[in-house]
Amino acid sequence: MSKKYSYVGVSFIILLFGIYVVRNLGNRVNKKDTLYTFNKVPDFEFINQKGKKITNNTYDDKVYVVEFFFSTCPTICPIMNKQMVTIQDEFALDSNFGIASISITPEIDTPETLREYAKNTGITHPNWHLLTGKSEEVVYALSNKGFKLYAGKGDEDHGGFEHSGLFALVDKNGFIRSRKDEYGNPIMYYRAIEEQGFSNQIKELKEDIKILLDE
Repeated sequence: MSKKYSYVGVSFIILLFGIYVVRNLGNRVNKKDTLYTFNKVPDFEFINQKGKKITNNTYDDKVYVVEFFFSTCPTICPIMNKQMVTIQDEFALDSNFGIASISITPEIDTPETLREYAKNTGITHPNWHLLTGKSEEVVYALSNKGFKLYAGKGDEDHGGFEHSGLFALVDKNGFIRSRKDEYGNPIMYYRAIEEQGFSNQIKELKEDIKILLDE
């Protein structure tokens, strides 16, 4: 009888272990499944704040965040880049992480201007490139058609230009990725600022960067 009970005990332990393994495996799979894959980032080529040529190939094998901004923006850009600095700090020691901040006012944002902007903003990560050097038309095409993140002329109250307050997340293979919402729909981009009663998604973005870094 004791032998029978010992078999039952062992079987119960094995069952519990199996449940534990399956549950944790399921959590890992489900977590990765939340990251939806969109189109590949189009080719681009700019000059960064240090006068160095930067292309999409610069970010090969890196997970990176993309934003469109301009240094004289009086409204959302300071908020966006304050949030971006917290992301930079989170991954300060990770050489496989990067940021691409693309200026929508290239005539104003020279490498020298962006170098000063980087200094004043607290940009220190070696893979955070502030990008300029192309015409507005090229930048707008990349933003509106390539990334599908709006950028264009705007009201004087906004510095004369407009752009979205969103960040795009790109994986090591150059594809735009995002998690899904509570209804299973991909969000595509991450809110950098609070909008219309919705909180920002910086916490979620940081979580998903970690997932992609582990892929």
